[in-house]
Amino acid sequence: MNDMVKKPPHWREIIKKYNSPDTFRSIWQIINSVVPYFLIYYLMYRSMELSYWITLALAVPAAGFLVRMFIIFHDCGHGSFFRSERANRIVGTILGSLAFTPYDRWHNDHAVHHSTVGNLDKRGKGDVWTLTTEEYLGLSKGKKFIYRIYRNPVILFLIGPFFLFVIWSRFTRKKLSPIEKRSVYITNVFLLVYITGMILLIGWKAFVLIQLPVTYLSTSAGVWLFYLQHQFDEVIWTRKHEWDYERMALEGSSYLKFPAILHWFSGNIGYHHIHHLSPMIPNYNLKKCHRENSLFSKKKPVTFIESLRTIRLRLWDEKDGQLISFRKFRSLNIKAAN
Repeated sequence: MNDMVKKPPHWREIIKKYNSPDTFRSIWQIINSVVPYFLIYYLMYRSMELSYWITLALAVPAAGFLVRMFIIFHDCGHGSFFRSERANRIVGTILGSLAFTPYDRWHNDHAVHHSTVGNLDKRGKGDVWTLTTEEYLGLSKGKKFIYRIYRNPVILFLIGPFFLFVIWSRFTRKKLSPIEKRSVYITNVFLLVYITGMILLIGWKAFVLIQLPVTYLSTSAGVWLFYLQHQFDEVIWTRKHEWDYERMALEGSSYLKFPAILHWFSGNIGYHHIHHLSPMIPNYNLKKCHRENSLFSKKKPVTFIESLRTIRLRLWDEKDGQLISFRKFRSLNIKAAN
């Protein structure tokens, strides 16, 4: 009898054992995220009696816990944190509101992101604005200036995130669905009650001096993480007729090989290739899935140092199939002109 070569399992079979949430682990993750956040918040308040520099230093871990709470909110929207849809919605709405983010409005955009990521014909919703070199060449000088401003790291990571989450998310627009508008109203009411209660408890000045740096740091860190998930050297983007779900998840989404403490605070979202393959995997199962299966663990990682270099990437070069910097874009144009 000829030896039978065992066919490796399909990725859908592999992920099955990681897809189910563990209620105990989910509840424990809420506890070890929310409780330390408010404990540090209290310490920040008391530290103001000593030095505001101590307060600002404490804002760093507080922001880390707020990012971790946002990841729980993110999992709830995918229906991967609890088996109960109601539990996901309640927990997600509360934690999302603490992060100034309306539940349905954000998750509807995020669902579009998952179904269109890396598709050059379906850009514009739930992703970082990215133009091809040909599209950029066709812009007027004014629009080129706007794009360059948008892609400037100061705007993209230091100014834009706070504006997006704290201000822009407070308003509805005509194109939003009724449920998206309702989620904006619910979050705004929650924030009104929460902020009023905090001001009555610790005073408006203390609240602003504590909440402002925490929110600023967490929103900037969150946008930085989101950017890195699909903006890196070896990422792939394709036109609609070539778009493939599995390939786009494994090659069009990054694996961020960061220090363990950063993976913990970011809820393992650095294992983004697996998350895009199966959004139903709870964040606390992503690392295990990556480690136990060569299909995922063989992916080339983006290290922390390499991630800092991705800020130079600005345009998608369809001819060479890569993200390039403005500097490389200019050099290519010079060569083409000669």
